[in-house]
Amino acid sequence: MANLEAPAYQHTPQLAFQRLLDVLYTLRTECPWDKKQTMESLRHLTMEEMYELTDAILEKDYPEIKKELGDVLMHLVFYARIAEEEGQFNIVDVLNAICDKLITRHPHIYADTNADTEDQVKSNWETIKLKEGNKSVLSGVPKGLPALVKAYRIQDKVRGVGFDWEDKKQVWEKVEEELAEFNLETTAPIDQEKAEGEFGDLLFSLINYARHMGINPENALERTNKKFIERFSYLEQKAAANNQQLQEMSLEEMDVYWNEAKKIKK
Repeated sequence: MANLEAPAYQHTPQLAFQRLLDVLYTLRTECPWDKKQTMESLRHLTMEEMYELTDAILEKDYPEIKKELGDVLMHLVFYARIAEEEGQFNIVDVLNAICDKLITRHPHIYADTNADTEDQVKSNWETIKLKEGNKSVLSGVPKGLPALVKAYRIQDKVRGVGFDWEDKKQVWEKVEEELAEFNLETTAPIDQEKAEGEFGDLLFSLINYARHMGINPENALERTNKKFIERFSYLEQKAAANNQQLQEMSLEEMDVYWNEAKKIKK
């Protein structure tokens, strides 16, 4: 059996990547689990790995980021290997394709196009994509994205062709307008469908404002989720330590522990 231990490979990107290929190809031919996998069976596992990577990034946990990057990279190589077995393409085709794409879409680096700002780069990028055959600026937004992420990507995409507010003050005015319309729909009698529609408009405008403020709304919301989980976990632990059942506690009693958690975190 081939020796695939790290000392057998020099520490260069090329040889380290080759080591990954060798390991993956060996597993694909010799491991019962790896031999059984298909693109479809790996799909949900890849999604899990991506979420684990994003968690590590938000926590700024670099050892975990390194680990999760390896897991994601392994999956990418795995897909390419399956495609190679099916006679579709191989990892070399994948690497060359992305290099060609990056060179083509950065004419300000590899050709004579001018782009001195981030907005100019994005505008060139979207223009080139349309020339490549994309029927719409929004065709590159995956349908399966979570709604909050999708809203952010939609707004960022259309910004690339100049469809955007000029001033963040205008965006905030839109937020206030949408909030007022939502409030009107929440007065009795409530039309649930209209209220939901107005709430969606309000969320979309808030995401837009976050983008103009340089805030990634997905990251912001996930940080708040984590903060809430930490505080509620503290509440549960304190209640258990005092032989209290949450279901039997009043909101005022729970707020005591909640406020303690807030102070501890600060």
